[in-house]
Amino acid sequence: MRSSKILNVPNILSLARVFLAPFVLLFISLRLDKHVPFLDLSWGDLLAAIVFIIAGITDALDGYIARKHKIITTLGIFIDSLADKVLVIAAMLALIESNRLPAWIAMVIITREFVVTGFRLVAAAEKIIVPASKLGKLKTVIQIIALTMLILNMPYAMRVMWLAVFITVWSGMDYLIKGSKILTGDV
Repeated sequence: MRSSKILNVPNILSLARVFLAPFVLLFISLRLDKHVPFLDLSWGDLLAAIVFIIAGITDALDGYIARKHKIITTLGIFIDSLADKVLVIAAMLALIESNRLPAWIAMVIITREFVVTGFRLVAAAEKIIVPASKLGKLKTVIQIIALTMLILNMPYAMRVMWLAVFITVWSGMDYLIKGSKILTGDV
């Protein structure tokens, strides 16, 4: 069921994620010399991680609230997807700048997002809604975990990022395969 109310709690949570993203980028980019006591971590990274985790929690909450209260809107579907991309890209850009993430990994992830979004736009022009798949949702969760680990300079962060890249590519291929069947009517 679609709701006509545009400013509802899930949409506000998604918008909050968009507005939190620049703070993640800013805090990672801060070159604070002081480190958090007992951690091999700058205050900027700690603040970035806190904001990033809060933003990640809003991603889980907005969908849950929208489904539970049946207040799903077309705008909400759009903002949720956009907010995820803005948050992930902001974190990746700052991590590239601080030499903690290879640019090619960000390019793979961003390319997948453009391809899937482009496909969804084509489907929407045909009046076909392509919802987020479980694999697409898993991709977002793994990306958020991997990026949080990178922000916090945790061990094995790059291994988790490799997993995120794999699931990102896999989910992109899944969208394209299933989506082409939807568009051609072969479902």
